[in-house]
Amino acid sequence: MPQTPLLTGMLVSRGYNKNLYQSQNQTKEEGCGNAGLCYRDNTLVSGSLEALIHHLVPSMDYYPDMTYSFTFLLSSRLFIHPYELMSKVCHLCVEQQRLSDPQADKMRIRKLAPKILQLLQEWTEMFPYDFRDERMMRSLKELTQCMASGDELYRKVVQQMIQVLIRKLTTLSQYEEALVKVNATATDRLTVLKAKPQSIQRDMLSVCNDPFTVAQQLTHIELERLSYIGPEEFIQAFEKKDPLDNDKSCFSDHKKASNLEAYVEWFNRLSFLVATEICMPVKKKKQRARVIEFFIDVARECFNIGNFNSLMAIISGMNMSPVSRLKKTWSKVKTAKFDILEHQMDPSSNFYNYRTAFRGATQRSRTANSTREKIVIPFFSLLIKDLYFLNEGCSNRMQNGHVNFEKFWEMAKQVSEFMVWKKVECPFEKDRKILQYLLTAPVFSEDTLCLASYDSEGPENNMEKDRWKSLRSTLLSRV
Repeated sequence: MPQTPLLTGMLVSRGYNKNLYQSQNQTKEEGCGNAGLCYRDNTLVSGSLEALIHHLVPSMDYYPDMTYSFTFLLSSRLFIHPYELMSKVCHLCVEQQRLSDPQADKMRIRKLAPKILQLLQEWTEMFPYDFRDERMMRSLKELTQCMASGDELYRKVVQQMIQVLIRKLTTLSQYEEALVKVNATATDRLTVLKAKPQSIQRDMLSVCNDPFTVAQQLTHIELERLSYIGPEEFIQAFEKKDPLDNDKSCFSDHKKASNLEAYVEWFNRLSFLVATEICMPVKKKKQRARVIEFFIDVARECFNIGNFNSLMAIISGMNMSPVSRLKKTWSKVKTAKFDILEHQMDPSSNFYNYRTAFRGATQRSRTANSTREKIVIPFFSLLIKDLYFLNEGCSNRMQNGHVNFEKFWEMAKQVSEFMVWKKVECPFEKDRKILQYLLTAPVFSEDTLCLASYDSEGPENNMEKDRWKSLRSTLLSRV
């Protein structure tokens, strides 16, 4: 049987497959065997869901390539709940391979059990959040118990696998609890700020005035939050009903993590924090200009590190209208460095400059000797956008009802690249004081930012004057 492409090969290029958008309209069945799987140039391009499930399950003389396992486990949730897939896999393993038969050949079980255990190990390692579902965990324990019942070695492997899985799920729960506490602290501080707008005693520069150190701490936050995003969360972001089952949404009752949303919220927080630091009403023009220059330097250090997400969040904060309208303040800023950064992150030509710089960072990462050079943190919103358009650009099903697996190879390739980036350990020393400030310092809302901006530099035209009056009126009515 033709082999699926190697994982390393999938990671070489970020370019879309040029044939991808043509293949979905082709009904040609060349390369389709009796197993219900279709190949082109020795690459699996489509198949029925049942055939793809069978292709996942090991046999005496077959084991699925790891790239296939990852791609199918990632994409299958668009068509079937993970717990239903696990149930089918268990059934095929036990019934078809006669594992439950007391008369089954012991040698046969000894040859097959390691393969099934390996598949389950890959599943628990690649998609641990699936096992937050009690039905998944129950099926896992039933199948592993069936294989481990007569062999001490397998019992130890199973025990270790489940212990590792439980540790991962416990760590995730602890992380989620920590996020709740951090967000609660930020909310409490914002409440104080609303009651007493002049109560801000500290700003970023009073906490740390070294741009490089702040960029390092931002990288700590980015890498920690990236590390908790499960690959399946990208697929869940594109929730749709399977066209073959109009009443069934595959995500409605099994979304087990919201780390992707938490990461997007962090980007927004950083943008608003930068704008808040600049627009604080207690500052004078010279102080505001110094804050702008400081964040420009932080953004430049983020670029040098390979932290493109923080870089874009900082630029976004400085491009918010309450900041960009402060002409008197900007006149005191040396903007040459900012112009270079804006050029790098210019959205024109589908972010061509950013993509060029990002390719350079990923190439550096692949050949890096030090952990510091391995850091690649993508501009996350653009990564999501790329996956979104790939998802929208071609259908999940072929005209004959087959799963369009060629599409999912491409999606899996991009998600697996992300999986490499998120595993990098941050090499910088943590500074708890700076981290606490970045995560919990109160930030102004959009309306409050506008008011602070007008307080700093008064309205210049009728539109701004009307906006200023409307905001003041709204604010007074809330008091």
